[in-house]
Amino acid sequence: METGKRNYYLEIADNAHILSHRLAENCSRGPFLEEDLACTNVALDLIGLAESVYNEIARQSDETISGDDVAYRRDEVDYRNCLLVEQPNNDFAHLMARQFFIDTYHYYLFTELSVSSDTFLSALANKSLKEVTYHLKRSSEWMIRFGNGTDESKDRAQAAINKLWRYTDELFASDNSYSNQIGTGVYPDQDKLKKLWSQKVDEILFLAQLAKPTNKEFQLFGGKSGHHSEHFGHMLSDIQFLPNKYPEATW
Repeated sequence: METGKRNYYLEIADNAHILSHRLAENCSRGPFLEEDLACTNVALDLIGLAESVYNEIARQSDETISGDDVAYRRDEVDYRNCLLVEQPNNDFAHLMARQFFIDTYHYYLFTELSVSSDTFLSALANKSLKEVTYHLKRSSEWMIRFGNGTDESKDRAQAAINKLWRYTDELFASDNSYSNQIGTGVYPDQDKLKKLWSQKVDEILFLAQLAKPTNKEFQLFGGKSGHHSEHFGHMLSDIQFLPNKYPEATW
């Protein structure tokens, strides 16, 4: 499989996989039962998305490997998820602010990929759009609910936005291995995605009466190039424990 293509596929899969794990950590901790189930269902949607991509990477690989090998048997530096999705859970406002940022990105990413000349990516995007549309609706409504709720809910939501904002620009960073195919009909233009993402974020923050951070110091590079936060190693040890302990197991 060509390097650039593999890297692009991995970015999609690893973002979904790692965020799914973070959401799974919150299972049974939702503010009420329906929301706890909703959060768990989003995690299941994301791990299903990741599994599809990992299996396709394995299918197109020159090696004899499985989707599980791609998902669980790589070194830390080989994971290409952005730093945003690996940030640890805090309060519920923090969890939903992180979700809102990535849901907005996923919605526009898959909208653009739905017409990609890459047949696998276009099929994946069209299949995923219904799910990510629901994800964005849910997280947007929570942001508006936080901002127009109590003083505490507004303060917690604003604190979460301020803390996570620095990680958002990495969503639109392009790796040199595939940058020559950006905007050619294979992979969408990152500048266009950023513009669409920013417009939607501005809209929801306005409705929520929450402030867009003025901080211009973004963490532009990191996870996508294999340089992860200290939190990632701890998470990966949990994720990889069973596959390493029982390498012949299947599930």
